[in-house]
Amino acid sequence: MATVEMYLKTTCPYCIRASELLRGKGITPTTYNLDAGGPKRDEMIERCGRMTVPQIFIDGRHVGGCDDLFALEREGRLDPLLAA
Repeated sequence: MATVEMYLKTTCPYCIRASELLRGKGITPTTYNLDAGGPKRDEMIERCGRMTVPQIFIDGRHVGGCDDLFALEREGRLDPLLAA
């Protein structure tokens, strides 16, 4: 299984949707809570150049946010990434 990391905020509906999709696939991502901002937010921006959450990484590769994750799923490209 791939290593999945997700930067999120606990009340963000897009973060919740992305988490549910991954959980449905048996994936428990390493999560970085940005509710209070701080160094992890700066780290996220440095890694992907985006300021919104969620931001998702699979095996260190930035795949984007919630909409991007669902697009990968629709296109049949998410499962191969997670199985790598």
